[in-house]
Amino acid sequence: MAEPAVAQLTVDLDALADNFGSLGAHVTGAELAPVLKSDAYGLGAGPVVRRLWAEGARRFFVARLAEGEALRALLTPARPATIYVLDGMTDEAGPRLDAAGLTPVLCSLPQIAGAAAHAAVCGRSLPVAINIDTGMGRQGLVLEEIRAVVQSMDRLRGLNVGLVMSHLGSAKEPKNPRNSRQLAAFLEGRSLFPEARASLAASAGIYLGPDYHFDLVRPGISLFGGGPLERPDDRLRAVATLTAPILEIRNLRPGDILGYGEGVRIDAPTRVAVVSAGYADGILRAAKRGGYAWFAGARRRMLIVNMDISVIEIGDAEAAPGQSVELLGPNAHLDDLALAADTVAHEVLVRLSRRAECVYLGQV
Repeated sequence: MAEPAVAQLTVDLDALADNFGSLGAHVTGAELAPVLKSDAYGLGAGPVVRRLWAEGARRFFVARLAEGEALRALLTPARPATIYVLDGMTDEAGPRLDAAGLTPVLCSLPQIAGAAAHAAVCGRSLPVAINIDTGMGRQGLVLEEIRAVVQSMDRLRGLNVGLVMSHLGSAKEPKNPRNSRQLAAFLEGRSLFPEARASLAASAGIYLGPDYHFDLVRPGISLFGGGPLERPDDRLRAVATLTAPILEIRNLRPGDILGYGEGVRIDAPTRVAVVSAGYADGILRAAKRGGYAWFAGARRRMLIVNMDISVIEIGDAEAAPGQSVELLGPNAHLDDLALAADTVAHEVLVRLSRRAECVYLGQV
């Protein structure tokens, strides 16, 4: 029996499926390959990958080798899929990649050398992807390195390059010229691997149009409701909903100080609800600057976020202990909470705590 004051995280897999379909409608001719890093953005890789597989997804991306191993175990032989590991061929990863049937995304010359050496030891062709740095500056081979690799094909001996990919750094800004510069660089790099499939767009890049789609797109945050422009988007549904019950109602007077320090001083009679969820449950403390919750049919200003409780202003709304407040969900939008905390929707989701009771809707 759940504790009465525990927050509840509801993960709506039907909404996830709808978002998968909505994104697919934008990419005629391209395959959707979901990105399920960090335990499917903190929402549970098991239920998420099983539902996406049921919706037709057959290729997935993760960041860590261990994430790939876990995903393979979740899919089982009855659900065959290609799983790419974005970290690539890290030291001594070869046997584990082989055992789980994972495809490394090679990000550097040393990784290419390591993969080729592993293929030679195994005596067979090794499926790999290659990441091209087209201007993001964090991972991938720059064009000069790619040209050098292709000119000396011995470097690729034993490697079956099935995918070349890159990542856009400014896709949330459709008019930013960086997008077209990266596209041009990617086209040049891709031309060196004419037999390989190509992938450039992640969530926001999908909405830049067909020039950016190629063979494979890699939706991540937008699968879970995050808008491509980092603001709420009606084409996408909220997948995660965090609610918590009211612990008590308080009436504050002018001059009262709320919470730690003296940052929140009450200047007029204010009626508030103390809610049983705080930053230990994943509500970002910085969101108090402009965040809101949803209660009794309206947005309610968030005044403070402490470890275990938050306080929201409720005005004259009918309220009583035990009533539920939506702290994240279809009415308290993921992107709005991120904006209030000066972060991105990705961080909001992965910060959600395991303390909340988790419920899945629409499981397969």
